[in-house]
Amino acid sequence: MGRHIEIEFKNMVTKEHFELLLSVFHITRDDFAKQVNHYFDTDTFLLKQKAAALRIRNRDHLYELTLKKKTETIGLLEINQEISPAEANACLHKQMFPEGEVKAELAAIDINPNWLICFGSLETRRAERPFGPGCLQFDHSLYLGREDFEVEYEIPEGKIDEGKKNFFQLLNELNIPTKKADNKIKRLYDAKFTYLE
Repeated sequence: MGRHIEIEFKNMVTKEHFELLLSVFHITRDDFAKQVNHYFDTDTFLLKQKAAALRIRNRDHLYELTLKKKTETIGLLEINQEISPAEANACLHKQMFPEGEVKAELAAIDINPNWLICFGSLETRRAERPFGPGCLQFDHSLYLGREDFEVEYEIPEGKIDEGKKNFFQLLNELNIPTKKADNKIKRLYDAKFTYLE
């Protein structure tokens, strides 16, 4: 369990630019790990309305329940809670929501876990490399017959200016255009529901 402020810079890239980044950082297919994100909201998108997102992530047979919500300053408050495979299965099938910090935080924003349903899943192959004060993440995502490529740069709270400079300098040096990267839940919802801001 834990909570922290997530600060990251993100950019969508073409497959060709993704391959270029992998080459520059000496990343091979063996460096990628598979993770599957299962995303939740109510049928009237109450979490979205509250600028929050909820997922269960399955990676290496480990399950993590994560609630993200906007903060009053920069970044997202991320609340993570490890759950068992049985708890994940029960949650995915609307049988029972796991007890713990995430459930308590949902109550604090007036969301009843019984209202939540899993709207879809997104599979990501991710590789990571340390870079300056943070960590670069190279994501190849598959969902609903689509695929996309993204590079993320997660940095510590006190290194925002340095992180921003490093990230955009890297893109510039490799002649990679900047292209807004919506979060993964929005990309999945856009594909499935024309999920609009």
